[in-house]
Amino acid sequence: MFGAGGQVGRALVERAGAAARGFDHAACDVCDAQAVARALSPGDVSVVVNCAAYTAVDRAEQEPERAFAVNRGGAATIAKATALRNLPLIHLSTDYVYAGAGTAARRETAPIAPLNAYGASKAAGDAAVAAANPKHLLLRVSWVFGVHGANFVKTMLRLGSEHLELHIVDDQRGGPTEARDIADAILTMAAVCSGLGFGAWGNYHFAGAPGTSWHGFAEAIFARSRGPRPLLVKIGTRRYPTPARRPLNSTLDCTRIREVFGIARPDWRSALARVLAQLGEAVP
Repeated sequence: MFGAGGQVGRALVERAGAAARGFDHAACDVCDAQAVARALSPGDVSVVVNCAAYTAVDRAEQEPERAFAVNRGGAATIAKATALRNLPLIHLSTDYVYAGAGTAARRETAPIAPLNAYGASKAAGDAAVAAANPKHLLLRVSWVFGVHGANFVKTMLRLGSEHLELHIVDDQRGGPTEARDIADAILTMAAVCSGLGFGAWGNYHFAGAPGTSWHGFAEAIFARSRGPRPLLVKIGTRRYPTPARRPLNSTLDCTRIREVFGIARPDWRSALARVLAQLGEAVP
């Protein structure tokens, strides 16, 4: 598994235990074809997972070359190497490949129309994977949070301890998804796709339920945490400008992953309570 140092990668290593080998950036640069080949050299590899990515959404606007190098170039390198070995590849992607217009949940067949450099680089990586390895599963997720790494939950806890009032965007909607739940979904997909006769390759969506806004997510965080509870003020996206544009509608239709793999959408509120407890921030 590549990208073992990220939110999902670390959760995946923890959940898989001895059944998986994980490589972070220091152990394997996914843009280095020889390093990737060495990582895949043991003969007992059955499925490869790529969680490696450049995920600094706003910074990608200033350094798109770096984002594309990892998110497209690295993905292509892994896809080609796995195809040479006839290995299935599960590639982690994002809701940011979509423009996010309208209110309907996006299906896997929705048009690709990223609004920012990060989304464009991930879309290019998805296309490279699909072109290089027919035995691929693209897993698009949204609003990832968890115990490890930087994420919205940790940011809210920090800002809540520093400010009495927080202005939170309320017109962007999505499905918060815990890294551990994503890891468990990947493990299920890996077990199924490595079996004889599997042929349902292609794109899948996976996101927490129910849908909410960033403001709604923030309300849930502070309602369940033991720290200060600042006043949360709803604002529109226009009042919170960022270098990278975000989709207003990041809700994903997760029907296909349920039908093919039997994976249901997890309740992010239960996952949030679990994460807060692990961070030592849950209400006593």
